[in-house]
Amino acid sequence: MLHKITQALIAYGPLGLLMISFIDSLGIPVAALMDVLLVAIAVDNAARGWWAAALAVVGSTAGTMMLFLAAWRGGRRFQERSRQPGRAQKFRLWFQRYGLLTVFVPAFLPIPMPLKLFVVSAGVTHTSRRNFVTVLLLARSLRYFGEAWLGVALGQASKTFLQSHAWDFGIAAVALFVILYVAVRLLTRGVEPTENVDPLEF
Repeated sequence: MLHKITQALIAYGPLGLLMISFIDSLGIPVAALMDVLLVAIAVDNAARGWWAAALAVVGSTAGTMMLFLAAWRGGRRFQERSRQPGRAQKFRLWFQRYGLLTVFVPAFLPIPMPLKLFVVSAGVTHTSRRNFVTVLLLARSLRYFGEAWLGVALGQASKTFLQSHAWDFGIAAVALFVILYVAVRLLTRGVEPTENVDPLEF
């Protein structure tokens, strides 16, 4: 059923990619080859490729935010527990400081990583909505527009580029996380995490 839905949406090109990215980011795995599809669109037509990248960013961000807000609303009990000393409090404080790194890296790199688990963790721990959206938009924009550029620049050769460099992306993911983790530790040394407001408030 999910395969049939994905195939039907693919037929709509960039607009189909918008829906695929939205549904996939919401937590329904219907777009395992979405990155390849985006590259293929860019190879076929540069203008459509850039348009598809923009729609993929919009759809992915919208779906991820819905998952994030659902986790936020469902995390009230965890928040009550995390007010008291213990594992829950330690996890909440750690995630509020470093957790967005676990969102940025898998959202940025086109390899299978448990992004949705980290998105739910961000919501449950009441990570700042503004910071979450900023990190997500940056990661998705770099990823999808980068893939569109890849399709335009390399043409047909780009279709195998992502697959042939899977291990390179994996190593890059680990290296990127370590670098950003160290940077955040240095920049936030001596600064304590603060409580966040409701994500629906501006």
